[in-house]
Amino acid sequence: MITQDKLFIGGEFVPPAGTDLIEVISPSTEEVIGRVPDGTNADVDHAVAAAREAFDRGPWPNIAASERADIMAKLSGLIQARSQEFSELISSENGSPISWSLMGQVFAATMVLDFYTNLAREYAFEEERPGLMGSPALVRREPVGVAACIIPWNVPLFVTMLKLGPAMAAGCTVVVKPSPETPLDAYLLAECAKEAGVPSGVINIVAAGREVGEYLVTHPNIDKVAFTGSTAVGRRIGALCGERLRRFTLELGGKSAAIILDDADVSAAIPGLVPAGMMNNGQACVAQTRILASRDRYDEVVDALVEEVTKLKLGDQMDPATHVGPLVAKRQQDRVLGYIEKGQDEGAKVAIGGGKGMDRGWFIEPTVFTNVDNKMTIAQEEIFGPVVAVIPYDDIEDAVRIANDSIYGLSGSVWSADSDRATEIAKRMQTGTVSVNGFILDFSCPFGGFKSSGMGRELGREGLEAYLEAKTISYPTGRTTPVGG
Repeated sequence: MITQDKLFIGGEFVPPAGTDLIEVISPSTEEVIGRVPDGTNADVDHAVAAAREAFDRGPWPNIAASERADIMAKLSGLIQARSQEFSELISSENGSPISWSLMGQVFAATMVLDFYTNLAREYAFEEERPGLMGSPALVRREPVGVAACIIPWNVPLFVTMLKLGPAMAAGCTVVVKPSPETPLDAYLLAECAKEAGVPSGVINIVAAGREVGEYLVTHPNIDKVAFTGSTAVGRRIGALCGERLRRFTLELGGKSAAIILDDADVSAAIPGLVPAGMMNNGQACVAQTRILASRDRYDEVVDALVEEVTKLKLGDQMDPATHVGPLVAKRQQDRVLGYIEKGQDEGAKVAIGGGKGMDRGWFIEPTVFTNVDNKMTIAQEEIFGPVVAVIPYDDIEDAVRIANDSIYGLSGSVWSADSDRATEIAKRMQTGTVSVNGFILDFSCPFGGFKSSGMGRELGREGLEAYLEAKTISYPTGRTTPVGG
């Protein structure tokens, strides 16, 4: 049992304003494994005030970017030193297999932080321009201010770094709201931030539910909101920010298509596709959950897929041999079982899986659907569990049409013996990231969604620029000294 009785605000662990608690429940045993304070509106006020003070009157936005980078590097090193502790704690909270957790939950997070640490050292926050009218100008990129960072439960530390890394590099201060399902690892992050010497108020952490999260989004002293989560909540946040002309970044749901071309080596493609569809128990927005195979090779693809899925071990997430652990909550298990039932009702067939697989815990067997039409519910809606659908196509035009026939556009992949041909098809897919003959999320490149998969971009230089405002300082005609002189 892990019990926390304070919140991290203003660089210190402080008592909460209320007395309610969030109970963290193990997805495999269904027993309470932790308790933390349930943040209130008053706690948000306290956290935002600390972040506002640190931005308006603290040193953080005004020190050299290289100095911020030095502190960020210390933070990354401290997280890495406690990587096993982070990994085990996150897996205990959300059911992520421990075999995947160290890299997917922790090292991926520090790789993002390291990228922004290095970018902070080399990014041109000021740029001289000659100007078209003969007047020189100085273009500055300044931090947007106080950012509200709302974190989901599936990869909590990683998604935190998608926001915290660029925010810190830019000189912003933040209020982080972890999900109620996974608040425990945020306390480890707070301890690391304190030890790294992150100035008071730069990072503030308040775990809370949706209502308090909305209060944070609408708080008058917030300048930007960064949210990762469901499309439904993203629409609400976008509307609230739009009403206030508040900057926002939304990374939302996905229903990504993997197109297997007829010239692809199925024996090589399927072992790469299964982890891309089932990673983190299918609880990944970028999961390749629609597998498109030509009618000529459909049965071959299905047989290879079923054979590969048969190798996956369902079980306790803390067992290193486990490939697929439990879902995060009972409601998520019920949701996925509902989709499995809906798929069968609409005419799809379960080739493997389809049940709970365990008497205790919120498990779902790795499931493969066949005879799927793209109009079916299981092909259109994000299931967020270990469920993939194999959809037949007639020709390449049909495959591209099916891939793009979705309200989502977050990720995707193309598998072929001809990478140039695959690239041309990838260019036609209406989605934010596409991999050719594999699956990768490159942290140096922009990540985000088309259509209902979100707005704005994280990662890459674009992720940093989402936390910056551009300012132009123009000079009278005839100025001869350098702008910076």
